[in-house]
Amino acid sequence: MFWFRVLAAGQVALLARRHLQLLEPAERSRLAALVAKSRGRPRTNLTAADRSELLGLVRKLEPGQFGRGVAGHVRPGRRRI
Repeated sequence: MFWFRVLAAGQVALLARRHLQLLEPAERSRLAALVAKSRGRPRTNLTAADRSELLGLVRKLEPGQFGRGVAGHVRPGRRRI
């Protein structure tokens, strides 16, 4: 079971990298800045324009596809499609 977790963590890291590469370097930097600025509370720590920009950047990361990919890697007995 230990090695399964190690391999799953590695696969998820590679999948995350693939999705982050969907953003241009400037967009990745801006995403990091907005997340840091929000300090976990985007409604109170970001302006409406910042929240809109953050949402647009996150949408470019294809979170649904990422979630399905992660589920395929971390659930034993499931095959990737």
